[in-house]
Amino acid sequence: MLKFVTLLKRRSGVSRDEFIDYYERHHAQIGVKYLSGHASRYVRRYVQPMPNPVTGILDEPEHDVVMEIWFPDRAAFEAAMARLTEPDVAAEIAEDEERLFDRSKHRHFFVEERESVLRG
Repeated sequence: MLKFVTLLKRRSGVSRDEFIDYYERHHAQIGVKYLSGHASRYVRRYVQPMPNPVTGILDEPEHDVVMEIWFPDRAAFEAAMARLTEPDVAAEIAEDEERLFDRSKHRHFFVEERESVLRG
């Protein structure tokens, strides 16, 4: 399993609620359209801001959503990337992202997971 993660920041002037609503109703549907058949999971984890436990200050988070796309293997990832970078598909995605994101803040990476067993 290969897990691809992207940290995303909403555009200035877009409220958190507007961001989540638009992402789920519109942008995520573009992901579903082009990731189907390649990815095994497509997950959005919305950041819930909280005050700094030391200072009590509620800072604006650097990112608003952690997006995860899970692929069964590297070949599936490569096939998805080939599809997503086709000119017409890339243009559709970019046009929609301009409405929603501060694209300069996108951060992409793979993650390798290690899990610890916790005792009761």
